[in-house]
Amino acid sequence: MEEAQRKRLYWHSRRGMWELDLMLVPFLERRFDALSDDDQQLYVTLLAEEDQDLFMWLMRREVPSDPELHRMVNMVINDAETANTRDVRPI
Repeated sequence: MEEAQRKRLYWHSRRGMWELDLMLVPFLERRFDALSDDDQQLYVTLLAEEDQDLFMWLMRREVPSDPELHRMVNMVINDAETANTRDVRPI
């Protein structure tokens, strides 16, 4: 992935909502490169959603109607739940 694309993804992962930043930025840093091309595109699609929807989904208050988005949301949640917090830097 080109550096410009990586910076754009990082920028879009920084949502301005602390709870979202704490889940999306570390997921990008730890897991994005290991995703398949299709899942990388799905993450980009997820980032195009509204902050309020992302918040509701990532806090498990609602689920996306699209099963593929639901799968990606679960990947982000799972990463946040299983992360080694010693390696997490403050945002």
